[in-house]
Amino acid sequence: MNQYAITWGSPRLRRAIADKNRRISGLDLDPDREITVTCGATEAMMCAMLAIIEPGDEVIVFEPFYENYVPDAAMSGAELVFVTLRGEDFLFDPVELRRAFSAKTKAIIVNTPNNPSGKVFTHDELQQIAALCQEFDTLCITDEIYEHILYDHHEHVSIATLPGMYERTITISGLSKTFSVTGWRLGYMIAPAHLSNALRKVHDFLTVGAPAPLQEAAAIAIEQADSYYPELRAMYGHKRGLLLNALREAGFHCHQPQGAYYIMADFSDLGFRGDDTAFAHHLIEKVGVAPVPGSSFYKGTAGSTMIRFTFSKSEETLLEAARRLGGM
Repeated sequence: MNQYAITWGSPRLRRAIADKNRRISGLDLDPDREITVTCGATEAMMCAMLAIIEPGDEVIVFEPFYENYVPDAAMSGAELVFVTLRGEDFLFDPVELRRAFSAKTKAIIVNTPNNPSGKVFTHDELQQIAALCQEFDTLCITDEIYEHILYDHHEHVSIATLPGMYERTITISGLSKTFSVTGWRLGYMIAPAHLSNALRKVHDFLTVGAPAPLQEAAAIAIEQADSYYPELRAMYGHKRGLLLNALREAGFHCHQPQGAYYIMADFSDLGFRGDDTAFAHHLIEKVGVAPVPGSSFYKGTAGSTMIRFTFSKSEETLLEAARRLGGM
């Protein structure tokens, strides 16, 4: 399989994605018209922005946000409007969210489970977003790359499954996080045919297609993964506990992630004088543990006392990180 696959994805992989969604979310998808395979979820988001945005259109983004959304907006000409998730549980203010919508709002980006906060949007929160999308005739681009990495009682709800939302939603997911194959660059978009037509045109001229042999391997993985998803959750749940306990014992104030594999840690009680970037350098140079500065994920100043850690590492690496943090 060393030739180009069909531009929008191999038939077997698109069927596997459709079958998985039918089993898990109840969506009855047409794999020939409503599923497009991309070079990772990153390309999928860029496709979505370029396909639906005209320069000057407004796009609502929750902060903290995945860093690529800002350059995606710059390349597509979108004007971003930020709504901040606040407090230990990263909740949005319904009044602030409603105020963000206007006649110029073309789309809202929803990332659940969320990178970097680990927040999983509830059914009620998504219903509030859905109601505003319909009231203001707005599209929803939902980034669900961590859909299978969940903890405790939290469940993933795809906003496309809510009444009135499938026709106005572009759902993005992929293989990289679920199967630990980030280098394979396999993502996909689910959208109704009238949106998929535009998405596929952009995708064709961006990358032509995703790697053909890896698509066949990915199809097999999805076809056989139903018993694997619980194992995935259990494995990351254990690793979450290792890093979370180490950070709290070191004096960080941490939100317990509901999904994904990141921890946002507040260092304001540690007596460090300086911003988040300086503190990240301090940890790297003096402790030997490398985080990402919290301001990377905010437009405003809300991340200035926060840093992000990941527990998508081997248990040995996490235990060594815990040992080093214990010597701070």
